[in-house]
Amino acid sequence: MPRVAVEGSLTAVRKMLRDNGYDVVDLGNWQQLVDAVVITGQDVNFMSDQSKQITGAPVINAHGMTANEVFHEVNIRCSPDHHR
Repeated sequence: MPRVAVEGSLTAVRKMLRDNGYDVVDLGNWQQLVDAVVITGQDVNFMSDQSKQITGAPVINAHGMTANEVFHEVNIRCSPDHHR
């Protein structure tokens, strides 16, 4: 089951991912490896750079996206066929 770190304020995204079989962890819980990171976009530069260095996971900026759009993007990024 793919594990996704999601910023706390993105409740609808967290619920949609959980309801569809994803293991959702709090953003910043770097003790666990994650397959993707979802942020609100307020700290895009800082989080993008740090997340890629720490986890190697793709960072998805959810700013301006619906929960469904974010879910779709996570599915694409966590797909075994997607090349990072």
